[in-house]
Amino acid sequence: MGHVGLRWGWGCCVPNPLLLLSLLLSAAPFGLLGEETRQVSLEVIADGLDSPKNLLHIRAVGDNSTLHYVWSSLGPPAVLLVATNTPHSALNVSWSRLLSPEPDGGLEVLPKESIQFSSALIFTRLFEFDSANTSDAAAKPPGKPYPPYSLTEFSWNNITDSLDPATLSATFRGQPMHDPNRAFANGSLAFRVQAYSRSGRPAQPPRLLHTADTCQLEVVLAGASPRGNHSVFGLEVATMGQGPDCPSMQEQHSIDDEYAPAVFQLNQLLWGSLPSGFMQWRPVAFSQKQGSRESALSCQASPLHPTLEYPLPQSPIVRAFFGSQSNFCAFNLTFGASMGPGYWDHHYLSWSMLLGMGPPPVDALSPLVLGIMAVALGAPGLMLLTGGLVLLRHKWHSEYQSIS
Repeated sequence: MGHVGLRWGWGCCVPNPLLLLSLLLSAAPFGLLGEETRQVSLEVIADGLDSPKNLLHIRAVGDNSTLHYVWSSLGPPAVLLVATNTPHSALNVSWSRLLSPEPDGGLEVLPKESIQFSSALIFTRLFEFDSANTSDAAAKPPGKPYPPYSLTEFSWNNITDSLDPATLSATFRGQPMHDPNRAFANGSLAFRVQAYSRSGRPAQPPRLLHTADTCQLEVVLAGASPRGNHSVFGLEVATMGQGPDCPSMQEQHSIDDEYAPAVFQLNQLLWGSLPSGFMQWRPVAFSQKQGSRESALSCQASPLHPTLEYPLPQSPIVRAFFGSQSNFCAFNLTFGASMGPGYWDHHYLSWSMLLGMGPPPVDALSPLVLGIMAVALGAPGLMLLTGGLVLLRHKWHSEYQSIS
């Protein structure tokens, strides 16, 4: 798990045909999995009181399985991922337990014996660094750190106001409860959740390939006043460890950048062996709402590390589901560097990632690159590729099974 950054490329070239063949064949099994649809619903679960508690349940039902994503801003923003082998599993919430000092057992997915996979992500702190006097673009950290913002101490909007069943989306929008410098007087930190019922790509970069087994999170920092002229922001993310070990983090490379210009890399965090769960993102963020190559910022991820050496903010929903276990791991994402575009340009920063269960989606080569390959390899090469794809498709379907 090394340094993660953008892989920039300018112009167009035709790589060695053997490289093209190996890259296409390695991606082909994922691209040939086919499209699975699910019946997806979004529900805000109320506690029966006047004050909103922001518990969002995404339920994605297939023929033989159900995926549950439970998002909440109780404590720090967090999400539970639960996959079951029945289309009839359901979420049960005990608000009296969930809101108590000991929330264990306050949130369950029933029947418990149907659960095939479960984990969680917790978004704990927003970092800010002063990179004005940092000449090394790869410096870690990228400048002098300011005191971080604890997301436990944010006040969040009523999620019901942003719930859109038509687009299967909702937005958690927050500001610090104590903001003596009024840095967030005209700004906010938002977590926009988007569910999907079928495969496809969003219209905006980085256009991550999604399936019915995934949902997307877009994190947006907008309008907040930075504490320095060249502030670089970051986000701390914590997750459940797998026994004594942390989940694995991987990098994948491609020759194709049609969907995310100038980005040839895909990063993913994997919980255990397949089929389990994953977090997937491209190492790029954007300093403008309409993401483009000109507004692209590098996104660097630190290695995953256990959090035994410092206390982690408690998430009531994670404690309610998993109990008091403490095998958490964390990593930091940093957006931008001292050089190039940055948050200071437009006081805007956005970054997107996918969460899912089952085998992670992997990009097949786009029609543009396939057209270049057709010219480079000619008919004999394409016949070889076609034969290889057919064989690998048969092998893929015989080795991998979805959660059922």
